[in-house]
Amino acid sequence: MDINSSLLLSLTTFVYLGAAFFYLLVWVFRLEKLGIAATLTATLGLFLQTTGIILRWIESYKIGIGHAPLSNLYESLVFFSWITILVYLFIEYRLKNRVIGAFSTPFASLAMAYASFSPNVEDTIKPLIPALKSNWLIAHVVTCFIGYASFAVACGVGIMYLLKKNESFKSSYLINSFPEIKALEDLNYQTIIFGFLWLSIGIITGAIWANEAWGTYWSWDPKETWSLITWFIYATALHVRFAKGWGGSKIAYFSIIGFFSVLFTYFGVNFLLSGLHSYGAK
Repeated sequence: MDINSSLLLSLTTFVYLGAAFFYLLVWVFRLEKLGIAATLTATLGLFLQTTGIILRWIESYKIGIGHAPLSNLYESLVFFSWITILVYLFIEYRLKNRVIGAFSTPFASLAMAYASFSPNVEDTIKPLIPALKSNWLIAHVVTCFIGYASFAVACGVGIMYLLKKNESFKSSYLINSFPEIKALEDLNYQTIIFGFLWLSIGIITGAIWANEAWGTYWSWDPKETWSLITWFIYATALHVRFAKGWGGSKIAYFSIIGFFSVLFTYFGVNFLLSGLHSYGAK
């Protein structure tokens, strides 16, 4: 069998779906052996996906249009899921708690499923349009998507925090398996900070790239505008945390609202609004 990037990335979709299912079972049944299987499955998916991304990069050179696999919606979804799993596995390693996987890995598995099965997403390797032929492509996309993936994990942690905080679930068997409330609060805050720093770098590199490609640092393109809105949501969350001492539920709600803004920046702008970034929907 000829192994290529499409095959490996398709396999990754099912492996991540399996990992998400295992993490859900870990949360429900608290089986340590199942937890090990969940971690190994997620790690296997990460390995397959890493190999698939590298192969896709090599394949682009073989057909004479070599470029990093970050130029369209399919490739960005693949990269988003890769970063999300990487961030989550690091958190799992640090906290030694696999329940968070039930709220984080679904983001990666759904992104891969959408990339693989949606008729709106084309997975063929195509030449870069002139605006994308820049060394800033990798810097901009990588930094933005590290931020997006961090916000996805923060959203999952925020949901866990709100469930843990809710008095109605105090005696729930499922909720009691979550990390302590203080650990969830700290993780939510730290993940938002991490994502915010990378998103800020992403916006800066994007502005430099825009000036190189279009002769202006900022043009109020819909994608730029919604990226700035997303940035302000998380900036507000950090400001009220530092300046007013807000924490807990308020920051958890910010993490969820902020991620909805990320989703609209990523999907809504591509499919509902046209602009200089419209190529990102192809």
